[in-house]
Amino acid sequence: MLTTLIPVFPLPDVVLFPGVFLPLHIFELRYREMVKDCLAADRLIGISLLRPGWDHDTAGRPAIYPVGCVGLISHIEELSDGRYNLVLRGVEKFRVVREEDAARTYRRASVDYFEESMTAADHETVRRQRHQLERLLTAVADAPDQPFPSNLSDEEVVNALAQYLDLEPIERQALLEQEGVARRCGALIELLEMKEMSGSHAPDRGLRH
Repeated sequence: MLTTLIPVFPLPDVVLFPGVFLPLHIFELRYREMVKDCLAADRLIGISLLRPGWDHDTAGRPAIYPVGCVGLISHIEELSDGRYNLVLRGVEKFRVVREEDAARTYRRASVDYFEESMTAADHETVRRQRHQLERLLTAVADAPDQPFPSNLSDEEVVNALAQYLDLEPIERQALLEQEGVARRCGALIELLEMKEMSGSHAPDRGLRH
């Protein structure tokens, strides 16, 4: 069972999705402390997107979107000067219930988790929509005719695209907040269709690697 009191790492342009990997470079002292505490506990870090206007916050605690994703540290490298390179694997979506008082230099929050289970109908819907995603990526993201590794499940493809395509942060946040993978897939298709109509591109940032 996942702990419901987690460290929160607020970022201005990063949204983490379940099952997707996120490389991070940790250099601020407060987040080095966060990583050390995580390694001594359950290796979990919550990733939350900062709300617009975060750079004008003067209290040092800018507002975040309440829905985020907790990630497990799957790889870590400590550098000689105390910085860290690490990789998180998205585990579960959460909603912030309340933030804890500043007992530490970094932020922590009590959260509720919600598992993105899929029905048989959801699996069938996403399976059909995967082909539509391939077509749209070819048109919008300059992707090859078969951009998806064959070993990725339909759910992994949808979540990886939502995270890796060069979308606006608020667009990725809206995709994360969709109720389940099937709805996320439909919302992603609508988003790519709008980009296709407008002629704008959403480049692929590494799904094929």
